[in-house]
Amino acid sequence: MECGSCSSSVAGGAAMALWCGKGLVSTPKMLPLRVFLSVNSESLKFNPCPGLGFLHSMQHFKHKLKVQLKSSQKMHPSYASIIKAEHPQNTDLPRYYSRKEKKPFPVPIVELRRAARERLKKRKGQPRKPVPPPKNGMLVKSFIPIAYDVYNARITLINNLKKLLKAVTVHACKYCNEIHVGPTGHPFRSCRGQNTSARRGLHDWTTATWEDIFLPVDAYHLYDRLGKRIPHNQRFAIPRIPALVELCIQAGVDIPDFPTKRRRKPIIRINKSEFVDADESELPDPDPDAPKPPILTEIPDFDIVGPSNEEETTLLAEETLQAWEKMRKGAQKLMKLYPVRVCGYCPEVHIGPSGHKAQNCGAHKHQQRNGQHGWQSAVIDDLIPPRYVWHVPDVNGPPLQRELRSFYGQGPAVVEMCMQAGAAVPEQFRGTMRLDVGIPTDPKEAEMPSKLTMAGAEGVKTTSQKVATAGQNSTEALHQRSKLPYCPMRMALGGFAIAMTLGYFTLYSKKKPEATALDVAKVATGTSSPENTRPPPRN
Repeated sequence: MECGSCSSSVAGGAAMALWCGKGLVSTPKMLPLRVFLSVNSESLKFNPCPGLGFLHSMQHFKHKLKVQLKSSQKMHPSYASIIKAEHPQNTDLPRYYSRKEKKPFPVPIVELRRAARERLKKRKGQPRKPVPPPKNGMLVKSFIPIAYDVYNARITLINNLKKLLKAVTVHACKYCNEIHVGPTGHPFRSCRGQNTSARRGLHDWTTATWEDIFLPVDAYHLYDRLGKRIPHNQRFAIPRIPALVELCIQAGVDIPDFPTKRRRKPIIRINKSEFVDADESELPDPDPDAPKPPILTEIPDFDIVGPSNEEETTLLAEETLQAWEKMRKGAQKLMKLYPVRVCGYCPEVHIGPSGHKAQNCGAHKHQQRNGQHGWQSAVIDDLIPPRYVWHVPDVNGPPLQRELRSFYGQGPAVVEMCMQAGAAVPEQFRGTMRLDVGIPTDPKEAEMPSKLTMAGAEGVKTTSQKVATAGQNSTEALHQRSKLPYCPMRMALGGFAIAMTLGYFTLYSKKKPEATALDVAKVATGTSSPENTRPPPRN
């Protein structure tokens, strides 16, 4: 075996093997000799075998891979290599909840109550601390640049999606909300829209827009995020804007079209639900000419120009994917301090500490709730839905086949669109898109494992039945059956004998059956004698 840190040579008919750090020299007629080597040299780095260089490429797998090198001689040491990866080879999509199911809480109620009790215990006997921002009405200054980055990333994503639609074909169904990225629509019968029975579940594809890929989620715009909740009779008087834009505005982005209240002093809290604003008359007026971060704007549809060649398409796809990841990561950071609420029954989203009071929930059993929303903490997928689509393994190859549906993966529409345009897929989506899973070229190849499994199961079943029938009445089987430790007749006789014994002792000792059973157990185990179990004589 030749290794990068090892060397082998043959001298005088004796083989000598040198290992990392320490060497062992063995000859047929000589004792082992230990040789110490320097491990600081660059040429003696740990590499058990250069033939195992593929281990570096197998780091994409989640499971641990152990490689143990064994030698024919016992004196040679063995090495174990463990490779770990953060993302598995094949993962399932997040669970889909039907309209009749309520979304689970991001943090279970039991853990929330436990954490609240712990906070109360820690606060007991300690002075009250001032409320930190943004709960006191002030902005978190360190999060203002993040809010501008998220807002500009959203604008960049929309503009780039409009340009990519000129180079990548995206289909949308006329009757349902499903889309597909690829030259032709997929053949799967998954349509649940109007007249689906006449079409037998097939989709009727048409051209998609950027709003089909990047779903717009709207929310109410709040002038004061700490103000009173929106009542039901004012649901049409308050404007609705994209929820992500509202989150950025509350985090510090100033947009002239959507004014909001900015406090320069913390609020004065009266009780849990009441507060007053501090006096800001002594403070100087803010400088309107102060420099502010730049804000991007959307490009109109008639000014959109698609990429002219493949290089521009690839660069545009990489920029789009970076904007997508930057927007989602920044929104996750903002959601840690600025609360976002979502209805547990419908997709309604509200940016603020508590949800609005508009009774416009039309989800399952909304009559029992009088149309009110069941507000709970939101996750990033509620604010920015990923919109999963089927992954096309080869855009220039054959289309997707209905028989191979279980082999195809799925991924966010933005990621699939950028991948077909030439961008590299992020590692966190390789498992759901099944990029490392082999796909049969012929549907008959996919049916072979199931047929072999069924044939093997039937053969084993038939063989076991024949063996059981042939050996049921044999002499050896009857002989072995007589030696079984559990015989039904013996067990019945033994139970009857135990019951009669307990009854006799109960009548003899005039004790309860429980005490009698305990006495019998003591006598059987030798912890007591029969004389000690008799009742004491009466005076």
